[in-house]
Amino acid sequence: MQKRKLGKSNLEVSALGLGCMGLSHGYGPATDSRQAIALIRTAVDRGVTFFDTAEVYGPYLNEEVVGEALAPVRDQVVIATKFGFTFGDDNQQQILNSRPEHIRQAVEGSLRRLGTDVIDLLYQHRADPDVPIEDVAGTVKDLIAEGKVKHFGLSEAGARTIRRAHAVQPVTALQSEYSMWWREPEVEILPTLEELGIGFVSFSPLGKGFLTGAIKEGATFGSDDFRSKVPRFAPEAIKANQALVDLLGQIASDKGVTAAQIALAWLLARKPWIVPIPGTTKLHRLEENLGAASVELTEADLGRIAGALHETRIQGERYPAALQARVGR
Repeated sequence: MQKRKLGKSNLEVSALGLGCMGLSHGYGPATDSRQAIALIRTAVDRGVTFFDTAEVYGPYLNEEVVGEALAPVRDQVVIATKFGFTFGDDNQQQILNSRPEHIRQAVEGSLRRLGTDVIDLLYQHRADPDVPIEDVAGTVKDLIAEGKVKHFGLSEAGARTIRRAHAVQPVTALQSEYSMWWREPEVEILPTLEELGIGFVSFSPLGKGFLTGAIKEGATFGSDDFRSKVPRFAPEAIKANQALVDLLGQIASDKGVTAAQIALAWLLARKPWIVPIPGTTKLHRLEENLGAASVELTEADLGRIAGALHETRIQGERYPAALQARVGR
């Protein structure tokens, strides 16, 4: 597996990371811990060195699984986790909270669950309108000085917030959604990151599974699957957005690869400091995703993909309204 550096930092990671959320949260029942650990360790065997989790995934369960899985190779991998919420009495309600004292409390919990003495990359999960970003960055700066954190990151933050945070404590990476069917970061975020020397970690690089071609017209999702609440996965949107998957499939077939591999290779070709973190619960999908790192897209391929994207108008918002209000701040 090739390596990449996140921006101008010295944080080197595998060109493709593993988003671990779906093993415990968001897409139906949690994967059996033994199976989840086996999948993470297989990723390590295949050259993945970058693993993404958060206290909110579960909550808490995902960090424990990731920590146990990576314990034998802790010095060989980069673990990213996130703070930014407190939880209601049922542990499901997510309440924004980036107060400095809570950040410290969250970090101590993450260190314990991950079974490590330092967090390689610590993200603020979502901007908290009640806490100045300077206070957040300053707290993480102190944690770095104390040796509990190595690098500072933001997730789904807007350009102004990124600049303000970076002025206090250099931001190593921004993690946000970016894929062929969500290209908004190209407008303002990617130019800002390039100017400041910040890496970009792309979550949902396969459109929450849609760009694989596995989700067809008529697909339904259980109440414990996040996509059941996402407008982009409403029946009429799935039907309309199938056109993009069909075009991807044609390009992939001509190259002898899969649509998912084309989608990931396209992201890798965008900038040398972009690192996608596709997630999966299935070993065969893991192998397929990692194979994208070896897919070479020619200028002709990229031109053909650009044409396909230009021809396709994606329908449906990527988040329900309540969650949309939390991004881009």
